[in-house]
Amino acid sequence: MVQINLPQNSKVEKGKFFKDKTGSKNIRKVNIYRWDPSTGENPRIDTYEVDMDNCPSKVLDLLNKIKNEIDPSIAYRRSCAHGVCGSCAMNMDGKNGLACTKPHSEIKGDINIYPLPHLKVLKDLIGDLSTLYKQYESVEPWLKTTLKTEKENIQSKEDRAKLDGLYECIMCACCSTSCPSYWWNGDKYLGPAVLLQAYRWIIDSRDEDRKERLKKVADELKLYRCHTIMNCTNACPKGLNPAKAIASIKKMLATS
Repeated sequence: MVQINLPQNSKVEKGKFFKDKTGSKNIRKVNIYRWDPSTGENPRIDTYEVDMDNCPSKVLDLLNKIKNEIDPSIAYRRSCAHGVCGSCAMNMDGKNGLACTKPHSEIKGDINIYPLPHLKVLKDLIGDLSTLYKQYESVEPWLKTTLKTEKENIQSKEDRAKLDGLYECIMCACCSTSCPSYWWNGDKYLGPAVLLQAYRWIIDSRDEDRKERLKKVADELKLYRCHTIMNCTNACPKGLNPAKAIASIKKMLATS
């Protein structure tokens, strides 16, 4: 996965230190970004000593242990814990990923956990995804057809295969928040996650709105802010290739 260089905020302060009380000899320090905008206080980094002998293997397990046994005030998103919902996307050891699939054993030294980069922080590790969801809504991610029948809308195996690598996206935002173009133009550039989803419907053989879908994304800012940096593909926890999907949209527009 791509290493993300998080902007250094000079106002991020050294926070509380929670010393281990179990007496375990297998202790690791976990540094977690903490901030509640409603308090008016500056962001801080709290440090927790964690007994690793009694902690399952993933970073989400580590966070759950801290929340349940050490500090219940910490805030983060979580749901399925199986890499399907995308809720627990965050930045771990400088890399975007899903906390429920990231083994903490892969992180050397102290474990540093931040929210996804370049998002407004709602609280602690929770980033504001409202802009991403509005952009997702703008590409109208549903099948458009005038077919009115009780019969199945048949699709060939070959056409169905074209959707592989597209429909699996869980909208976790790991890719978009690893993209420098999205960092600086996130209000206008749709970003890799949304463009991947746009292509998923553009390429669907059952959809009857391909021309209009292409027209909607054919914009210098919505589409062409992609500079093929490839951070998105490197960051995707599902192994998808948003950069390839974006290139395919550009090719379709160039040849249409």
